[in-house]
Formats: sequence, structure tokens, C-alpha cells
Amino acid sequence: MSTVFIRKAEYDDAVIRPLVFEMLASEEGPVINAGTRVLIKPNFLSPAEPEQALTTHPLILRAAAEYCLEKGASVRIADSPATGSFAKVMKKGGYEESLKGLDVTAKPFEETVAVDVGEPFGSIDVAKDAMDADVVINLAKLKTHAMMMLTLGVKNLFGCIVGIQKPEWHLRTGVDRHMFGRLIVNIYEAVGPAYTILDGILAMEGQGPGRSGTPRHLGVMLAGKDAHAVDHVACLLTGMNPENLETQRNAREMGVYKGDVHINGDLNILDDFQFPELGSLAMEPEYIGRFMRRFVIQQPVANNKACKLCGECWKYCPTQAISHTDRGISFDTDTCIRCYCCLEVCPHAAIRAKKPLAGKVIDWFRNR
Repeated sequence: MSTVFIRKAEYDDAVIRPLVFEMLASEEGPVINAGTRVLIKPNFLSPAEPEQALTTHPLILRAAAEYCLEKGASVRIADSPATGSFAKVMKKGGYEESLKGLDVTAKPFEETVAVDVGEPFGSIDVAKDAMDADVVINLAKLKTHAMMMLTLGVKNLFGCIVGIQKPEWHLRTGVDRHMFGRLIVNIYEAVGPAYTILDGILAMEGQGPGRSGTPRHLGVMLAGKDAHAVDHVACLLTGMNPENLETQRNAREMGVYKGDVHINGDLNILDDFQFPELGSLAMEPEYIGRFMRRFVIQQPVANNKACKLCGECWKYCPTQAISHTDRGISFDTDTCIRCYCCLEVCPHAAIRAKKPLAGKVIDWFRNR
């Protein structure tokens, strides 16, 4: 059973610093010694002032960095913003000012490494800094999310997917919200953060997680070793059944979280928290998404001369994206998640992964 701290808090260094130190120094806190390589992963969604409630508050980030530095660790702060540059996030969000005088490195995720995150996704590219760190500290923000209801501790690790690959994964999972939730859980489990702190002092309700959401003062911070447990308590706090959060559902189905949690602190359940109206998983107009899935993103293609119509691929496909006739097989690019299970199980080497011409042209311009 994992312990989740819930504490009343305000954005005051005299309040934040001792709370963050208490949480990180708790029995389930991360083991940090001299020379430990610590990566701190905040929520750096986009450039925004702290009062907009889009990102982790700079005082929380500073306190976490100070704790690690006092233990003798080397500290790196990194994320991959969805919009705007990392430098703009640092400046507009008050992080440059807040981190002055601290011996930390702050830079965006850039390099990636292939990581097998498990079925049905297999090997995907994850931020190398996150995978190389000895300890990852996850500083998330309590916000609504118009695609996934809430974005909390587990969802914050989706930021370890770098740059344009974020919207590509939204497109790959198509309209399957449950499948996207599984992807997020798989990424969280692969990165394996040692501790999660959730900033709910100034949270966001309504049509979050961006500027369409509404900041709301809740005056709380949550923390724990297991972000699944932290998210569980955050759901209860907002008056939501945890089973209605796709990351919670997937974690329980996958057996990585049993739903057992010990709450250390006072949980005052809200009865008027405003949840979003759920929209499409796509991060842009559907016509653009369809174009990208068909003509830009790498996809499986079949050599129907080699195909024996044995059925292994369509039986194994997790999203039933493969259809067949007596002339061969074809793929529904709108529902295919590019897990390439079909390629793996085909006994006749009749399927391969291929990037369409438009995708190759975009890659060429991106890498110039």
C-alpha cells in the first residue's frame, strides 16, 4: 500500500520549501546521495505566467532542486513543451528567476533512445535524459484535460516523448481513448519516476489543460512514491471516480496498481469541480489528422504477392485495423496505432514499415 501525502499549501517559499523537503525526505521518498544524477520533470506545457495555472509553479521546482542539491546530487531539469520553446517557458514561467544561484542544468529533452514499453506498442523513442537518470522526480500539475479528463502525475510523463512525436502518438492511437491511456501508463512504467509531487495549489478546471481552462485555487499539494496512487487521491479530491480516468483503469487492468492507498492528511472532497467536455484525441482538426495518418506518419504496408492470407496479422492486431479480401490485406490508417505487431507475427515476411513520401520530405527539412 502506497502512502499519499495531502497538505494545505500556498505559493510562499516559507510554506513550499519545508513541505517539499518533508515529502522528499519521507520513508517512501527517493534515495539521493552524493553524485546521484537526478532529473526533475516539471509540467512545462507552454510559456505561461504562474497565475495561468498551465505549468508547475517555480517555487515547487526550486524547492525540489534545492533538496537534491543539499544531498550532493547533480540536477537536470528538462521537459519537451507542447508549444513554444523551452527558453520561453523558462523566462515567462518565472523559472529563470526562481533558479538563480542554483547549480542546476535546465535544457529541453532532445536526444531519444528506443525503449520497449511493452505490448501493444513495443519499442518507442523516449527522452534519453529521463532513461539515463538515476532518479526521476515528477513535478506534475493538477489540471483538467479535454482529451483525458484530468492530467496528473502519470500523464506528466508523456512529456518524455519528444517534440513532434507527441502529436504523432495522439494520431497513432486514433480515437481510442483507452488505448491512449494504456500508452501513457506504459511510458510512465518505463521511465519509473522515484517520486511524484502534484501541484494543486492553483489547479485548473473546465476545458484544460491549456488556456481554455479556468484556474481554480484548491490550496493543496499531493505527493507519493507511486503516481498511480497520487492520481487516485487527486480523483477523489475532485469528486471523480478513479475508474473513470483512463490511466487508472489501464493501471489496474495491467496489474501495476491495485487501488490500495493510505492517505496522510485531510482529504476534503469537492462537490463542484468543473470537468471538461471530452473531445477528440487528435491535437488538431480531424482533416489534418487524417492527412497525417495517411500520408506523413510511418505505417505498415503489405506485399500482397508474398501474403498467404494466413490470418495471423488480423487475429493479433489490437485495434482490428487490418481487413482482407482474396487479393490480400489492407490497413485502416485511422485506427492503426503503428505497434507493428502485424510485422512481428507475420510468418511470411509480407509486412514492412514504410514512411510515406510526404513524411520523408518533412523529415528531410527537419534534419537539415
